[in-house]
Amino acid sequence: MFFFDELFSNSILSTTLVSWFVAQTLKVVFALIKEKKFNIYRFLGSGGMPSSHSSMVMALSTAVGLKNGWASTEYAIALSFSLIVMYDASGVRRAVGRQAIILNQMLKDMHKQIPIGEKRLKELIGHTPIEVIAGAILGIIIANLMI
Repeated sequence: MFFFDELFSNSILSTTLVSWFVAQTLKVVFALIKEKKFNIYRFLGSGGMPSSHSSMVMALSTAVGLKNGWASTEYAIALSFSLIVMYDASGVRRAVGRQAIILNQMLKDMHKQIPIGEKRLKELIGHTPIEVIAGAILGIIIANLMI
């Protein structure tokens, strides 16, 4: 029980999880506004506005900086981790999403002439730079409110 007591009282972990939850909830709200329908998949899926990956890692970095100091080794590690995740979210994963769009179009074109059974690829994988920045700002705000 000692492990769980400490785990649930960890303010940095709580801040990180709240930031993820808020970002995922905002995705559902924004999708509802844009598409005029409730899409619970947006809560569990990746991609979209704001980036929950960015929100989560920047909440982690900011919380670590606020708790341990901006010159601490822990903050340097957390910030480095955050920058890698955000780069991946906007760079590599975005490119994979673009490739999925092209491959899905190729499958669609092939379906018109030859029956094949390939599944469509998920296209909403990565984030635009704006989605990453919005997620990062959200994480920073939440960490400052909670720590």
